[in-house]
Amino acid sequence: MSPERHTEKQNNMRQVAMTSLAGTSIEWYDFFLYGTAAAVIFPKAFFPQDLPPMVLLIISFSTFAVGFIARPLGGVVFGHFGDQVGRKRTLVIALMIMGVATTLIGLLPTYQSIGIAAPLGLVFLRFIQGLAIGGQWGGAMLLVTESAPDHQRGWYGAYAQAGAAVGVILANLAFLSVSASMSDAAFMDWGWRLPFIASVVLIGISLYVQLRMEDTEAFKALQAAQQASTGSRAEVPRSPVLEAIRRYPRRIMLAAGAFLSVQVTFYILIAFVIAYGLNSPSVDLTRDEMLMSVLIAAGVMVPAVFYFSGLSDRLGRKQVYRWGAILTGAWGFALFPLIDTGSPALITLAVTMGMVFLSMQYGPQAAYFTELFSTEVRYSGASLGYQIGAILGGALAPTIAVLLWKELGIAYVSVYILVAAGLTLWSLSQLEETGGRAL
Repeated sequence: MSPERHTEKQNNMRQVAMTSLAGTSIEWYDFFLYGTAAAVIFPKAFFPQDLPPMVLLIISFSTFAVGFIARPLGGVVFGHFGDQVGRKRTLVIALMIMGVATTLIGLLPTYQSIGIAAPLGLVFLRFIQGLAIGGQWGGAMLLVTESAPDHQRGWYGAYAQAGAAVGVILANLAFLSVSASMSDAAFMDWGWRLPFIASVVLIGISLYVQLRMEDTEAFKALQAAQQASTGSRAEVPRSPVLEAIRRYPRRIMLAAGAFLSVQVTFYILIAFVIAYGLNSPSVDLTRDEMLMSVLIAAGVMVPAVFYFSGLSDRLGRKQVYRWGAILTGAWGFALFPLIDTGSPALITLAVTMGMVFLSMQYGPQAAYFTELFSTEVRYSGASLGYQIGAILGGALAPTIAVLLWKELGIAYVSVYILVAAGLTLWSLSQLEETGGRAL
């Protein structure tokens, strides 16, 4: 390859990587805004106030779970079209849907204004968010991993994965900046809407992807091979989702199991921990102090995702992933004693270390899931594994954590984290190593 061609490919790869990071960051920003608002805003804005605060919190987190219920359906629908018409087009549609749904949440009237229609509208829009995120991850992840060199797939996959941490940062920064610029009453009345309405930016990013990006080399090569073999328009399985389930049923479920530790712990760290800090008598911190702890932790998670993703290119996906699950399960027993000190510094340390150990799993995951499935059903197979793991692990994690805390004590939330880590370790033990595999 000529030096000019090599430079061109490197520049194209950087463009793909940065676009994937931007798209996933804003997409996850939208999804995580809801989690923060479910802990802080929605119990007061969208439900009747004659219920006890703990009951309102449980109901609010239950609507948070609706987005996860929709994610496997999004993975099925978008996976089907992603394997049939391409990664890029499907990603664009998912980004557009998320931008519209999140903006509409910011415009939704409260319970005081329209009664029961308010929580019903909130649940519907959360469901649409779930559909979009269910389709977005596969598109953004494959756009970058299928374009990356085999020996750097883990590193470049981090650009899609880091979007989750950047989304947490953006969501918390949005709430913190709006909250700091107005009175608490104004923030609770209307100021919380501004971060949601700002997600209209995602529509612009989706247009950029549509106009400036090409589909992945792996998908184009698949189309060319199919066209050459048939002598006509490229043919793909009539239903890539059903084909993925037929060919890889065990692998899909093991991939879902490998994701449990990440999902359970992540949503406890970014959603339940805030609610616990604001409602536990032993902590007694302000909303902004809790949000800042999560913000700092997510900031540390970004370089950690890149480091451990790159490390998986050298040591293998399973080795890094496995140690992440072990350390995450163990850290659950240090997490809440540190939070109970009420010290902002120790609370930040507790959440930050949890995020670092999660990065050891979440970072290599994009490359790992890409390598587990063949090109013609890769969008469907990877999305199904990811989204089934999301609904099993993340959908009810904050709600289950609240119930465990309320009924049994906070130590049982640590046990919950440990059980999820154990299931992840077992799933990994049943999967093969894939590092550096050609696509």
